[in-house]
Amino acid sequence: MKIEQIYTGCLSQGTYYIESNGEAAVIDPLREVASYMEKARSDGATITYVFETHLHADFVSGHLDLARQTGAPIIYGPNAQTGFESYSARAEEEFHLGALTIRVLHTPGHTIESSCYLLLDVARLPIALFSGDTLFIGDVGRPDLAQGATLTTPDLAGMLFDSLRTQIMPLPDSVVIYPAHGAGSACGKSMSKETSDTLGNQKRVNYALRADMSRLEFIQEVTDGLAKPPAYFPENVRMNREGYEQIDSVLKRGAQPLSPQAFDAAANQTGALMLDTRDAQLFATEFVPNAINIGLNGQFAPWVGALIPDVRQPILLIAEPGKEAESLVRLARVGYDQVIGYLDGGINAWINVGLDVDHIPSISADELATRLALNELTLVDVRKPGEFAATHLDGAINLPLDTLNDRMAEIPKEGSVYVHCAGGYRSMMALSILKARGFDNLIDIAGGFAAMQQTARFNITNFVCPATQR
Repeated sequence: MKIEQIYTGCLSQGTYYIESNGEAAVIDPLREVASYMEKARSDGATITYVFETHLHADFVSGHLDLARQTGAPIIYGPNAQTGFESYSARAEEEFHLGALTIRVLHTPGHTIESSCYLLLDVARLPIALFSGDTLFIGDVGRPDLAQGATLTTPDLAGMLFDSLRTQIMPLPDSVVIYPAHGAGSACGKSMSKETSDTLGNQKRVNYALRADMSRLEFIQEVTDGLAKPPAYFPENVRMNREGYEQIDSVLKRGAQPLSPQAFDAAANQTGALMLDTRDAQLFATEFVPNAINIGLNGQFAPWVGALIPDVRQPILLIAEPGKEAESLVRLARVGYDQVIGYLDGGINAWINVGLDVDHIPSISADELATRLALNELTLVDVRKPGEFAATHLDGAINLPLDTLNDRMAEIPKEGSVYVHCAGGYRSMMALSILKARGFDNLIDIAGGFAAMQQTARFNITNFVCPATQR
């Protein structure tokens, strides 16, 4: 028997490969499926099932391509409706995988079709639960994504309460919980950085599994403080429900090298968004005018989804030479399939033919302290509201990065604007967006708030533990 968790940090997403006696199953596959095929070949196994815990909102699943290549059925829990051939399993239905058994536990709440898969060993004893977005480590799935005309967020939260207490909490404490997401995912509020745990320990430490918690208390706690879901979530649900283009076709289309002249012409003729995936500080030094920076060295895919509202948006790619393919794959994971080419040779090729470049000035935290001592400055902090509430530079304005497109009018176009986040990754995204929208008075704070905290020269508010902010 083999249980393998494949965890993708930039998506905070866990997918699972299970093998027994030459039969394999994949749960919640990533869009690029070659690794699962290779694992099966290496094990001398056949992939016989593709299980989906629900219709995912935060990434495009690889269920369709994996089913096409293996012939394995795509299995959801009850109530799933798809635009392609799939099997909607009954509650408690079982599937045999070599010497193992996988039992469907219908756990509505995050979505109506949400289900967990309970793995039973050869003696039919429960050993692992693949809990999808129903139960995370330290948290539970948000209940607001499937609300609509007939179901409200409190309705779904109530369903989630019932699912946890009737389907999951009665299981043996020794059962290992394998969730679909970890810390950083927008599918929950306060997930742990751990990616698995025993159910017994979660009963002790997960607020949502408190034995003395009433249904009303659960609904109030689970729905309190939910951030607005990223704009791309409905589009990813649509793609996962209705189907999508094969990833090989998507990657082939995007992998078109364009000379600087051809790249420039394409930008002018198509209205494509120019996306630069280089490191933030490299971008600041020199970049193609009007390009947006979202670096590969962070939570790239979720930020693409948060900052580029339309998944159908044509994109022209600028990357470090050799990073083009990685950029394309990571865009495709969240459904941004319309890359029409990349700048061949990267920014150096652009510079070498004499085309214009832009830059964003950067100063150190010490230099910022010196300037603050002499004048009042416009300081923009693009961290999340919870980060800002915990501690911030006195006098700073909080404009969270994911609200920037809607709140740009709050930033003055006169006088210098100093922008920072925690360390520099998110602030450069904000600066690049503002620059492309005509702001020319922007200054980056190198090292962000972390650098400010290393010196006593700033007036920083006292730290407030996030747990006490509500």
